[in-house]
Amino acid sequence: MLKELNDKKTELKKQSEEYKTKRNELNAEASNLASKRNELNKKTKDLINEAQEYKKLRDENNEKVKEYKVLRDEVNAKANDIFAQIDQIRNVNNLGGPSIKDIRKEIDKLEFTQQTEVLTTSKERELVNKITELQKLYSAKKEQLEGNQELKDLLNKAQEIRDEASEHHKVLSEYAQQAQDYHDKMITTFKEADKIRAESDAAHKDFVKFQESADEQHKLFISAQKEIRDIDKEIRKIKKGDVDGKKEAAKADARKDAEDIFDKFKSGGKLTTENLMALQRSGFLK
Repeated sequence: MLKELNDKKTELKKQSEEYKTKRNELNAEASNLASKRNELNKKTKDLINEAQEYKKLRDENNEKVKEYKVLRDEVNAKANDIFAQIDQIRNVNNLGGPSIKDIRKEIDKLEFTQQTEVLTTSKERELVNKITELQKLYSAKKEQLEGNQELKDLLNKAQEIRDEASEHHKVLSEYAQQAQDYHDKMITTFKEADKIRAESDAAHKDFVKFQESADEQHKLFISAQKEIRDIDKEIRKIKKGDVDGKKEAAKADARKDAEDIFDKFKSGGKLTTENLMALQRSGFLK
């Protein structure tokens, strides 16, 4: 029985060390994954903050676009009023053909398209040719109208206002381009943050898996340790029982010897000092 318990205890110690080693390995891997996850989470946070900064800059530039659009439109409205006066004078003086206002509006429209849209080489060439033709027509119409001093003064004034509107539009376009650049950077950065967040989520998932496995190994280790302690208790009981048994056997032998000596004494035999000490040890002599 004692041998079986010792053998089982030895096997449990071996298993316990294996559980402990495996638990420590799994905990180390879980710790590495936790560090990786935390690093990725920090990177995600930094990217989101960066993207938010791009968003702020984009919105600021868009506000500037709105501001300069209002200025441009206000100035254009003034120019349109003057062009309306020019058309009225042109009609009174029977100066036919398309109005200089309509020509100017068409030129502005085409130039806006050229500045804001991505065009193929052929489309770009076609647009430039059309703008050039309209500018020639505008110059011819302007020259025709400049024969009238009143019209000439109005045309000069309209041109000054148009130039001012063009400056506002130029600034507007610059802010619009900056807003678009910041918007593109914001989108790219948010996408990168989403990608890093996905990696962080995967690392956390693996961390939980390794942590749970480590906890399972720890439970097995604790269970094995408890079983070893229980076996130690059983071994101590058995060993204590063997000692007590030997003591009882020794007492029984001593009593039997004492009874033999006492019977010899009762039969008239003489007792030696050794016989008396044996009787005293056995309890016959109180």
